[in-house]
Amino acid sequence: MALKRRWTSRVLLVDELGRLLLLCGRDPRRPGAGWWFTVGGGVEDGEDYLQAAVREVWEETALTLPVQRLSQCVWTRQAVFTVDGQGFDQYEEYRLARVTSDEASAIKIDGEEARYGHHWWTIDELATTSETVRPKKMASLLPDVLTTGTLHRGPLDLGHVNEDTDPD
Repeated sequence: MALKRRWTSRVLLVDELGRLLLLCGRDPRRPGAGWWFTVGGGVEDGEDYLQAAVREVWEETALTLPVQRLSQCVWTRQAVFTVDGQGFDQYEEYRLARVTSDEASAIKIDGEEARYGHHWWTIDELATTSETVRPKKMASLLPDVLTTGTLHRGPLDLGHVNEDTDPD
């Protein structure tokens, strides 16, 4: 199967309580196969990663987020995976964006983007869940981002992973 190349901008949307908003996805060709993922999506023609991030936040949450509210890129990752019979080879950049309690309560999750649900996850919940969360090891990665996410350092490379075959 030919892999479709894709470039994405992901946003670690965190509220004042330190909870991370994740959306739930499912593969219609694999019953029971589900995972939790960050807000964000594909970079469109003519966009840079920051523009894609704020557009995706708007499309998925109805939250208008100025580019200045995004941190520098904190993680990068190359992921290979299959959804609905299509294989993807996806480059991802992750940025932190903190939201106020008023913004968090006003978020309206797009049903098409998160038809299987959404949840504000605490780090403890991420550490103890048996559910699949992408990227892997989110509970151990997130605390560093929450304390140093705005410092001037390069992004942490989370590596090249195959979501279909790599063990959790």
